[in-house]
Parts: sequence; structure tokens; C-alpha cells
Amino acid sequence: MSPTAVSRNVRRQRRIALVSGLLLLTLAAGIACAQTPSVAVTFDRAEAEAALVILDKNAAGQKATDADWRALFGTTGYLRLQARETGMGRAFTDEDFKAFLDAPRTPAQVEALRKTLDDWSSQSIDAPAAAARAYLPADARLKATVFPTIKPRPNEFVYDLKGDPAIFLYLDPAVSGAKARNTMAHELHHIGLGSVCPRETAHESETGSAAALRKWISAFGEGLAMLAAAGGPDAHPHAASKPGERAEWDANIARFDQQLAEQNAFFLAVLDGKAGDEKAVERRMMGYFGVQGPWYTVGWKMAVTIETQLGRERAISAFCDSRRLLAAYDEAARLRNRDGAALPLWDPRLVRALAGESE
Repeated sequence: MSPTAVSRNVRRQRRIALVSGLLLLTLAAGIACAQTPSVAVTFDRAEAEAALVILDKNAAGQKATDADWRALFGTTGYLRLQARETGMGRAFTDEDFKAFLDAPRTPAQVEALRKTLDDWSSQSIDAPAAAARAYLPADARLKATVFPTIKPRPNEFVYDLKGDPAIFLYLDPAVSGAKARNTMAHELHHIGLGSVCPRETAHESETGSAAALRKWISAFGEGLAMLAAAGGPDAHPHAASKPGERAEWDANIARFDQQLAEQNAFFLAVLDGKAGDEKAVERRMMGYFGVQGPWYTVGWKMAVTIETQLGRERAISAFCDSRRLLAAYDEAARLRNRDGAALPLWDPRLVRALAGESE
């Protein structure tokens, strides 16, 4: 992925020019669609529906039929989930999945899953698609299928970005419909931004520390995705989250100055070749994801500052070009600081190096 294409655990990573389109909701097929020339987003609940048929029978002391299992194993959601897991070298057989579904569950547990599926799909998919689209370049392509799934691993992830993009969500009764739709918007934004950004094709062959840094800087897109999913700078990114998750976000945002300073120092160390070997740099950069780490919080604060001071279009273009992102934030922060704020700035040498003005 951008590291955003990597599988993300639900506990570790969470997560409007209106889109006109055709909404088709057919519960029998389990699919809802939002369609425009640049948007083709579908919500496919067929795997979860088929799994619930089997879980209902198990909870009632009945035996699922061969037809029930064939119906599940023939769903697009199941087939793509299996392809993804086996492609990562993980064991994922029909027999393994049977054992997972045959584990004891009470009727109340099964009913909770069904209510959650209905809650998540109670509103059309074009709402999270519109939220994502509002923070994308005009030429971005927003194509994806969202699969709410009953599956063994409690994680969410984006799959097959370059082919047929898919978002897999773990059906969790502890997650509200509003939170699930926020997550959909967040992941859809990644897909849309990745369809046209970064606009650096002329520099893809570049090597060196500055070029490596530019690739990592794109991870600040997590912050823009948080802003998009929330609906704008005046909305709390965790308005739909549990109190603990929101409190953790607020605590991390309160440390914005410290987080930016820490990243600034490490980025300079990378630039100067003093941050260790490639694996050491990767470990540190991946650590900035965390539960709600600086790629999210610092990225969100930068996105909000650029949008409120320079406009949304400038924010979108800045996050599409890692050469210019830090410079755009510094420009916006200086404007904000004229009004009495004390926002920190990135080191000028780092900004120039990322822009290609020096190495």
C-alpha cells in the first residue's frame, strides 16, 4: 500500500460534493450499489447472509445441508476472502471454515450478528462514497465492493487495489452502523486517492533518502481519510466511535506538537543516512501507524490546517503530492500563527529535500 493495503486489525485501526447515482438495494442478492461515471461502489452482504443461514441451523440444533455450504462457498465474498488469505500463505480451506462456523453459538449471538448486518446496510452505500468523493481529485476513480463478512480473523482490510478493489469488514456486533459507515468512507478514500495519486510518475525511478522519504510521507493520507470520513474539519473524527477510542484520539491530538517534532527529527535522520538500515527505518515508520499514531493524528491536523487556511482543493492536491505536502502545511500553519496560534513547522531543509530542491 501505500501501507493502507495491508490487513488491519479492527482494534488497531479503526476506520461532501454529493454523488448522484442509482441506488439498488436487493436484499435477496445482498447488494446495494452507488453508480456514477467515476463512482462504482457496491455493498455485498451475500457471504454474511449465507453464513447466517448455517449459524441459525446450528443454534437450533439442526444440521446444515450440502446445499447450504455450497451456497456459502459460492459467494463472491467467500471466494475472494479465500483467494486473499491463501495468496498471503495462510491456510484457508472449506473444511477449516466449516469448523469455524460449527463452533457453538447461542441463538442470541447469531441474532446479534444478523442485527448488525442489517444495521450496517440500513443506509445506502452512496453516503460513505460521497464522503470519500468530497476529498478526492476530480479525476479520481472510486470503484470498490464492500464485503461485511463472518470470518475467523477479526480484521478489516483493502484487497486487490490494482485489479478489482474490495473492502473486507469483520462483522462485529460491538461496532455500530455509524462507525462501520465511517470505516467504509475511510477505506473508500484510500482507494480513490490511490487511483490517481501520487502524481510523481516522472520521478518513479528516483533513488536516495529523499525519494524513500517521499514514499513514506504518503502515509499521512491516513489523516486526510480521517477528515473525509468525518465529513469535514468541524466534525470530530471519532464522533461515531466508542468513548475510549475517542478519548485516545483526543489525547494523541493534544500531543500534536510533540509527535510532529519526533517525526521531523527522524525524517531528518533518514535524510542524512543516520536512521539505520532499510529494515530499521521500516520498523520505525510502521510504528507511526500504531492504534491511532502520527500518520493519522499529525496527518489529520495537517489536513485540517491546510483546508481551513488554504481551502479544500489545496488540501486534496497537497496530499496527492508528497513533494509538496509539508510545504503546504507550513504555509497554512504560518497563516494560522498570524492569528495567535503556535503551530509547529517542519524543518526547512526537510521541506526542500522532499521538494527535490536539495538532497
